Amino acid sequence: MNASSPAEISRQSLPNVLKDRYFATRIDTVVTLTFGAVSLWLLWSFFEWAVLHAYFDPANRDACVQSEGACWAVVTARWRIVLFGLYPFEEQWRSALACLAIVVTTVLSCLPWFWSALRLALLWVVGFAAFYILMRGGMLGLELVSERDWGGLALTLFIFAAVVLLGMPLSIVFALLRRSELPWISRTMGFLIDTIRSLPLLTIMFAFAVVLPFATPDWMNGQQLYRVIVGYAIFFACYQAEIIRGGIQSLPAGQEEAAKALGLRYWYRVGYIVLPQAFRNALPPTINQVVITFKETSLVTIIGFFDILASGRAASGTGEWSFATIEVYVFVALIFFVFVFSLSRYGAYLERRLRVGTR
Repeated sequence: MNASSPAEISRQSLPNVLKDRYFATRIDTVVTLTFGAVSLWLLWSFFEWAVLHAYFDPANRDACVQSEGACWAVVTARWRIVLFGLYPFEEQWRSALACLAIVVTTVLSCLPWFWSALRLALLWVVGFAAFYILMRGGMLGLELVSERDWGGLALTLFIFAAVVLLGMPLSIVFALLRRSELPWISRTMGFLIDTIRSLPLLTIMFAFAVVLPFATPDWMNGQQLYRVIVGYAIFFACYQAEIIRGGIQSLPAGQEEAAKALGLRYWYRVGYIVLPQAFRNALPPTINQVVITFKETSLVTIIGFFDILASGRAASGTGEWSFATIEVYVFVALIFFVFVFSLSRYGAYLERRLRVGTR
C-alpha cells in the first residue's frame, strides 16, 4: 500500500484518500469491509440494547427485569450512591461542589496562562484546599463529615488529586537525587526506586494501610486513608522519577555545561534550563502515568474504601436492583472514560502544541 505525504493527501479528493488508505489492494479491501461490517454490527447491537430497548423510569422496574434492553432505571434511582457513596444525604451538595472544584482546577491548569511553576502550584493548592474544606467541613459553618463517610466519585478524585500533588514534587526530588554526583546518594536512591517499582501497587497500599501501624508509633499512624495516599504517592513518584530522569538524559550535555561556564548556580540550572526541557521531552509518558494513576485509584476498594467502584457495587447490591449490575458498571465505566479520554486528548493537544517528538 503506497503511503502518501500529508501535503499530497491534502490536495486529493476524499474518495481518492479513502481509496489510497483503505482500498489500495485486494487484501486492504477485504480487511476494511470485514472490519467495517463487524464494527457496524457491534455498534448497532449496543445501540439497540442501550437506547432502543432501554428503560429509564424507576417505576418500570418489572419491565426492566423482563426486557432485553438496558435498565438505566437503576442509574436514575441510585446515582447518588455512585457519585457520593456514604456521604450524608443532606450534605451531598458539598460533595458535588468539591468535585466541581477539582474539575475546574484541572480545566484552569490547562490554560497557558497558568503554565508556570508558581501559578500552577498556587492554583492546585487553592483548588485542593477548597475541595478538602467542602468535603470535611468543621469550619465556615459546615458540618464536620469524617473521612470514613466519604465515598463515590468524590473519594476517587480526592485520592487522585492528593497522589499527584504529593507525588509530582517528590518525583522531581527522586530524579535529582538519582542523578547526584555523590555515588552513595545516587545508588541509594536508585535502589529505593527500583525496589518500589518492583512491587505491585496493591502490595504498597496494603502495607501502608495494614502493616505500617504495627511498625510505627501511634502518633505517626494517622488515618488509614492518608497512609494509603502516602504509599500511592511514593509509588507514583518512583515511576515518574524515572520518566523525568529519561527526559533529563535526553538533553544535550552541552547545555548544562554552558550554564556552569556562565556561573549559574545549581538550582538556577535545574529550575530554568534542565527541568523545563526535561518535562517537555517527557510529556507523553507523563500524561500516560497520570492517566494510569487515575484508573488505578479503583484498587483502594480492595482495602475497604468506598470509592466509585465500590459505590457502583452497592448501588446494584440490593435485592431490588441486583439484576442491573451490568448497567451500573457501564455507568461507572462511562465516568472513567470521560475523565481518562479528556486527559488523553489534552495530552495529545499538548504534544502538538509543544511539537514533542517532531523535528
